[in-house]
Amino acid sequence: MCPVIVEIGPFTLYSYGLMLALGFITASWLMTIEYRRRKLPQDLAGTVTMIALIGGVVGAKLLYVLEHWRAFLADPGILISPGGLSYFGGFLFATTAIWWYVRKRKLDFLFVADATVPGLMLGYGIARLGCHFAGDGDYGFPTDLPWGTNYERGTMPPSEAFRNFPEITSQFPGGVVPDTTPCHPTPVYELLLSAIFFTVLWRYRTRVKAPGILFMMYLVLAGLGRFAIEFLRINPRILLDLTQYQLFAAGLILVGLVGWWRLKRREGPSTP
Repeated sequence: MCPVIVEIGPFTLYSYGLMLALGFITASWLMTIEYRRRKLPQDLAGTVTMIALIGGVVGAKLLYVLEHWRAFLADPGILISPGGLSYFGGFLFATTAIWWYVRKRKLDFLFVADATVPGLMLGYGIARLGCHFAGDGDYGFPTDLPWGTNYERGTMPPSEAFRNFPEITSQFPGGVVPDTTPCHPTPVYELLLSAIFFTVLWRYRTRVKAPGILFMMYLVLAGLGRFAIEFLRINPRILLDLTQYQLFAAGLILVGLVGWWRLKRREGPSTP
C-alpha cells in the first residue's frame, strides 16, 4: 500500500486524493462527450462535475459523522480528515444538489442524469482505487485467494480494522488479526464492476429514448454492485444479516426498478 505518494517540503500527494481527482476528471470528460452529443449547454458538464465533487464530499463526510457520532465527539478532527467518507451520503447529497441546479436552469433533470451516469459509474470505480492504495479499512475479509492483498502499510491495517469483529479475530491466536494477513481487495472488485457497468450504460445510452431510463439502469446496477461487494467487506450486520450499505443498496435497486418500469410504460412498446 502507498497512502502517501510523494512528500516535497510542505506538499504531500496522497494516493487517495490523486485517485479521487482522476475519477472526477474521467467522469467530467465522459460527461462532456455525452452532453455535446445530447446538445446540452457546454458549460453544464463542468458545473455538474464541480457540484458533484463538492456535494459528494460534503454529503459523504456528513453521513460518516452521523454513523460514527461517538468517534466524532471524541475526535472532531475527523470532520476535516481526508478519510472517513460514506458513498451513499455523497450520492444522495450530490444528486439533490444537481437536481436543484438543473431545475434552476430549467432543464430536464432526468435527461441530464442520463447524460451523467455513464461517466459517473466509471469515475466512481477509479476513485475507489484511492481506498485500495490508502489501505483505509475499506478492504474485505481475510482470504487465501492468490490475489489477496497485504494492507499492513495502509492507514488502517487489519489488526485495527478487524478489532471489533469477533467472528474474524477468533480465528487468530490472541484474538488479533496479523497486519500481514491477505484480504479481499474489494475496491479493485468495485473498479472491475464499475468498468463492466459503464460498458453497459455507454452501449445503451443511444438506444433508450424516454428520459430517465438510463438513470434508473444506473441505480439498479450501482445498487447490485454495492450489495454484492458488502458480503466481503468489514461492515457490521444490522438487519437480516445485512449491512447498512446493503439496505441502502436495496433501496437504490427498488427505486431503479420501479422507475424503470414506469418510464418504460411511458416510452411505449415501439422503442427497443
